[in-house]
Order: sequence, then structure tokens, then C-alpha cells
Amino acid sequence: MADQQALDEVVRFTSDLIRIDTTNRGGGDCQERPAAEYAAEQLAGAGLEPTLLERTTGRTNVVARIEGTDPSADALLVHGHLDVVPAQAADWSVHPFSGEIRDGVVWGRGAIDMKNMDAMILAVVRHWARSGLRPRRDVVIAFTADEEASAADGSGFLADRHADLFEGCTEGVSESGAFTFHDGDGRQIYPIAAGERGTGWLKLTAHGRAGHGSKVNRANAVTRLAAAVARIGAHEWPIRLTPTVRAALTELAALYGLDADLGSPDAVDGLLRKLGPAAALVRPTVRNSANPTMLNAGYKVNVIPGEAVAYVDGRYLPGGEDEFTTTLDELTGPDVDWEFDHREPALQAPVDSPTYARMRAAVEEFAPEGHVVPYCMSGGTDAKQFSRLGITGYGFAPLKLPEGFDYQALFHGVDERVPVEALHFGVRVLDRFLRTA
Repeated sequence: MADQQALDEVVRFTSDLIRIDTTNRGGGDCQERPAAEYAAEQLAGAGLEPTLLERTTGRTNVVARIEGTDPSADALLVHGHLDVVPAQAADWSVHPFSGEIRDGVVWGRGAIDMKNMDAMILAVVRHWARSGLRPRRDVVIAFTADEEASAADGSGFLADRHADLFEGCTEGVSESGAFTFHDGDGRQIYPIAAGERGTGWLKLTAHGRAGHGSKVNRANAVTRLAAAVARIGAHEWPIRLTPTVRAALTELAALYGLDADLGSPDAVDGLLRKLGPAAALVRPTVRNSANPTMLNAGYKVNVIPGEAVAYVDGRYLPGGEDEFTTTLDELTGPDVDWEFDHREPALQAPVDSPTYARMRAAVEEFAPEGHVVPYCMSGGTDAKQFSRLGITGYGFAPLKLPEGFDYQALFHGVDERVPVEALHFGVRVLDRFLRTA
């Protein structure tokens, strides 16, 4: 089991990493190198030989390999990103880059997404070095840049240009899984991610006839764009159950003593209603989605522009990309063109694999009162880029959280924070899993 030094280090590493401002504002505006150098220093202190890699100056990634005891076993990738989304200090109770530890809680941007997991990885690896422990499989550690934007300087760059560093890796684990979800009725659920919806960020462009704002214009690009955006925003996407979501609903139904009737959309909606708060783990992933997020048109109030542009955050289920694109063709109509501004695949991982079983066992050892279920992430992670290398990705960043702690709301939210005890739990569970995986 992880020693006291590992428990102390995971807290210190989380706080230290938060204090290194790695805000990713998009468009290349980020510097991960100081955090990458910090992580590399800790890995080197564990006797490893980390490699620092950049596509763009300052956008630094770190990769290291730990040799396992079974040379015939496939390697396992364990990865975490170093960048964070922006934070407005005026909105926070503490400065978002203070890394303050107050009342048993570590505060700051990245405390949940995902410098906590980065710190857990470092603490576990250093514990192994002190204790003379080795994992069964080769473990490849990767700390990446640019996950909060396109990943072009991070996991995309590593997968495309440095595939040799991941030789033998068939599976990977990273963020957004094995956290405590309290259902409000005394149950503690630990969802482990075994899938992600695909990313389809869209650019919509409407063309029309430019003219004076005082004259009737039936070829108004703004009007055409607005109509398309309204149709997209109002569209009701049909229910489509993937194997991962079907497994999640089946296990949740059993936990609540409900009939797992999934034979029709009405039955699925009915089951979701009966699951109460726990339905939040599944509801975003029974359908594709498309949410308009940005608009850009015109330059003067009395001038009708000849072009108007909008952006839409689209997400599609595994196997749902064709339906997604066909539907967008229909919703945009003949007067609006659309294209993918950024596109990544949907992912799915088996929930009957030995690796999933070992993740479940690791959580159950340290949270015997918990109920482990699979789930599909509504968003995406670096697992998408690493899937290009044939690596099957799971979300497994264990945290034992107190009731009332809204984990999912803190992703990209104000007053992001993580309890010290949650970090201790995470180190213990991650250590158990990685040594037996």
C-alpha cells in the first residue's frame, strides 16, 4: 500500500502544479514547459529517464517508461494533461493559481482537471522507486500539453510523431472516472469511463446579399444563419444506446431494483426518470448533441453583411457520426454551409475486459461500500489521439468525495478544489490498480 510519504507528496505535488500557471487560452497561447520540467524532475527522482518533447517552443510533453515484471504482457499507458482552462480571479474565493491548502482541501485551477491525477501518478511512481516495487506490465507515463484546445501540440503530436515511445501499449487510463457520485439516497456510485462521445466542432457560414440596413433583403446572411442556428438548438436527437451506455443502464437498474427495459425510447426515458440523480451519469450520452456557442456577423448596424458565421459544439456517439452529419445537412438547409472546425472520433472500451475488472477491484478494495458502474463520457480526452495508436482508453482517476461535493460541476468551474482525503484515496487505488493491471 502507498506509504505516508506518497500521501504527503500527492498533496504537495497537486498544490505545486496548480501554482504553475498553464492556462490554455487557445490559439497556441499557453506555456506548459515549467509544469513539464517539474513533472520530469519528480520522475527523474524516481530513477526514470523522462523525455521532454515539443512541437512548438514551450508546449512541452513528458514521456517515461517503467519496465514491468512480465515482458510478455502488453504495456499500459497512464496519461494526464498539464494545461488548464482560464480562470477569472475575481470570481474565486481564493486565487485560482494559489494552490492553497485550507481545511483539508487543495484549491485552484486544475485541482480536478487534472493536476490532481498528474500528482497521483508522480506520487505512485516515486513510492514504487522507494519500495523497490514494479508493475506487472510496462507502464508508459505521459504528461501532455494542449488537451484543453486541439491537442495538436500534445497527444496528437506524440501519437503522430513519436509513436515509438508507446510501443506495446494496448490500453490506457486517464481522467474522469472512479470518482464518488452520491445519489442523495445513501448510495455511493463509482463510474468508470469506458467510452467517449466524438467531438465535432462545427463552423457554419451563411452567404447572402450585402446591402443597406433600411431596405428589405430576403437574402440576408444573418437571417439565414440565425434560422439554421435556431433549428440546430431546438433539434431533439433520437436515443441511440451504445454497448457501454446499455451496460451502465443495466447495472444502475439492478442497483435500484428496477426493470432494465431498454427496448424503446420511451422505456429508456422512463428508466432515466426512475433513476433520479443517478440518471445524470447516463442522460448526456444516450443521444448525439449539437449546441450553438458562437456567432460572428456584420460590422455596422445599418449595413447588412454578405456573410455570417456561427460555431457549434457537436458531440456524437460511437457509431453515430453518419447520423450526425446527415442531420446537420438537413438542419442547416440550402443557404448555410458547414464544415468540421475540429473533429475527433468517438471511443468505446469493453466493460468485460480484465483491465476493467482490475479497476473495479481496486476501487472496491478501498471503497467496499461503493457500487462501480461503467459510463460513457459526454466530452473527450487525450484518449482520442492515443486511439490512433490502437490504444483503448478508460477514464480512471480515482477520488473518494464527500456528499455534497459536486465533482462534475467543478470541471472548468469557479472555486475548483479537491479534498486532501480524496487525493489519498486516489493514490492508494491507483497504486493497487497499476501494480496488478
